[in-house]
Amino acid sequence: MTGDTHTPGTTTASSTSTPRQVVVVGSGPTGLLLAGDLATAGVPVTLVEKRPRGISNLSRAFVLHARTLEQLDARGLADGLEHKGEALDRIRLFGGLALALDTLPSRFNHLLVIPQYEVEEALLRRAEDAGVRFLHGTEVAGLRQDADGVTLEVRGPDGEPDELTADYVVGTDGMRSAVRTAIGLPFPGRSVIRSVVLADVRLDEEPESLLTADAVGDAFAFIAPFGDGYHRVIGWHRGRDVPDGEPLELDEIKEIARLALGRDYGMRDARWMSRFHSDERQAPAYRVGRVFLAGDAAHVHTPAGGQGMNTGLQDAANLGWKLAAVFNGQVDAALLDTYQAERHPVGASVLRSSGGIVRLAMAKHPWTRALRGGITAVLGHVGPARRKAIGRITGIGYAYGAPRGAHPSVGTRAADVPLRSGRLYEALRGGRFVLIVPQTYETGETGRAGERAGRLAVERWASGRRTTVLVRPDGYVAWAAESPDAAAVEAALAAAVGAAEAMA
Repeated sequence: MTGDTHTPGTTTASSTSTPRQVVVVGSGPTGLLLAGDLATAGVPVTLVEKRPRGISNLSRAFVLHARTLEQLDARGLADGLEHKGEALDRIRLFGGLALALDTLPSRFNHLLVIPQYEVEEALLRRAEDAGVRFLHGTEVAGLRQDADGVTLEVRGPDGEPDELTADYVVGTDGMRSAVRTAIGLPFPGRSVIRSVVLADVRLDEEPESLLTADAVGDAFAFIAPFGDGYHRVIGWHRGRDVPDGEPLELDEIKEIARLALGRDYGMRDARWMSRFHSDERQAPAYRVGRVFLAGDAAHVHTPAGGQGMNTGLQDAANLGWKLAAVFNGQVDAALLDTYQAERHPVGASVLRSSGGIVRLAMAKHPWTRALRGGITAVLGHVGPARRKAIGRITGIGYAYGAPRGAHPSVGTRAADVPLRSGRLYEALRGGRFVLIVPQTYETGETGRAGERAGRLAVERWASGRRTTVLVRPDGYVAWAAESPDAAAVEAALAAAVGAAEAMA
């Protein structure tokens, strides 16, 4: 089989059948972040993508939330994306409810409005720089696996069959995932909204807000800027329930906008229009043997709250360091089971929250409208409920389970705390664990931590805090203790990071 013409980061299939590697299928944001993380950790990675080389700007995602920006900050990408996007300090939901973000306990106390293709371009450059090998125009035709590895059957641009062997395969190939189909996993759920319309248009009138959204009667519309003179318009009308293949004209989109927003802002010059349906689905398992799912291959939901791309990127951040540590022989393979345990409940929560938002926004019956009014009142006036809602939408509020008897901070998101040498999310760069110790610690009290230099950074609090904290590469607390001795620190490092002699 012949691959693409050789360009940086591109190779042919016949040159990628190496004895040991991880194959990632799908080069959207989730796959690109995961592949970049693995390659940064020294894992040989091949990324298989059925599209020809080149990033399409016909993307649906437009928002990066605070937790995702923190993850990108840990990879040195957030500041560059911040300069290309526009910050918004509140989330507007239904009934005029606006959730303020400026009190978020994060460096990124806002959401960032930025087209998905900008995120993909940043992640693509990182993956190429890290040495990821790409197979464009290549589709997955089948898969078989055993205890020793996975064989991926693929077809390239010329249609000829070929095989890739790998230690592990990760499907990040979207809602119609060929990887998920190949391992026989169902994708239960249903279509929630049919005949959603999309268009990229120019506007004669600039909307009053950066993100414009409203629902009136049977119509809903949303407008967001692309940043290049075009705006993405998303609309839905309850009475226009037609198949996805039904022809779409700009007049239909303008009519929906006028019903929902009161005007169409002079929409013209559509460069792309599409009709689609929005599903709520989740795979029952994110792992079958040596094959994993992440992003839309594992879960899809309504676009309400802008959580889709964000949830996929956080899946990748969770899985990448674990897969690299097991692949490199640093920790036991049982660590991989925690991916399902930690991320599947988050995916289920996102389905519930995004589905709840869209159902309440489009409430039709008097009792559902009354329910919406009650929820709006609670979120508007009850601080804990409002903070919980904001935490779920932005990703800041999620925590992972901790062993019985663990320090209360274990499993929680680590804030970007100041350190004597800088701040935490700078220290996390390179996919490392970070051990934070009190300023008064002597070198010997950290045990053999220094022998793990490639995988661990030892930092000191900028304050007088006495807690010793081990932060995972994805920014969650792996272990913590109050004034532990060297033996306790070494035991925690050996369990989470791996034995010191393996890192020397």
